[in-house]
Amino acid sequence: MDVVLHRGDLPATVQLGNEIAIDSEAMGLKHDRDRLCLVQLTDGNGTCHLVQVAQGQTTAPNLKQVLEDPSKLKIFHFARFDVALLRHALGIHCAPIYCTKIASKLVRTYTDRHGLKELLRELLGIEVSKQEQSSDWGQDKLSEAQIGYAARDVEHLHALKHVLDRMLERENRRQLAQSCFDFMPNRVALDLAGWNDVDIFAHS
Repeated sequence: MDVVLHRGDLPATVQLGNEIAIDSEAMGLKHDRDRLCLVQLTDGNGTCHLVQVAQGQTTAPNLKQVLEDPSKLKIFHFARFDVALLRHALGIHCAPIYCTKIASKLVRTYTDRHGLKELLRELLGIEVSKQEQSSDWGQDKLSEAQIGYAARDVEHLHALKHVLDRMLERENRRQLAQSCFDFMPNRVALDLAGWNDVDIFAHS
């Protein structure tokens, strides 16, 4: 896969297809503390675009236009985190959404292992390293290892979606999955409003 690194925003000249695999890297896992550093995108046609977000940056108009385009499906693994991070950092409201982790939890009920590494190994026979996951994504110049890792995190999401879609159909859970995907913007709004650790549907 070819990798192209952009600073600040996706160039307006970049044309992407109707299904875009997306991931993000941040300084940590708390939206109100840890800044967004990188956004990875690919439409599955052999090129991954990495958008490096500067400290203090609050907008990326071209990226926003792509990720808010209702004709383009955005494929994530654990969309809840990435969608919230993009909204909090850059004011981007992603939709429509597909989440491979949600799909996995609905059909792979025989396991509690729903990480991307496990999904790729079982469903696609692909082994990936997560060694760079906890590295410093805020540095100005990313290492070759980080760039490779970032690209690999989106490289196989289209193929993974294809397999999970077949499983959802087989188990008659496609509509249930779609309902979860459609609810994601509301779940993210709850997270960002302070209900991230509270199950409002619980009895107590």
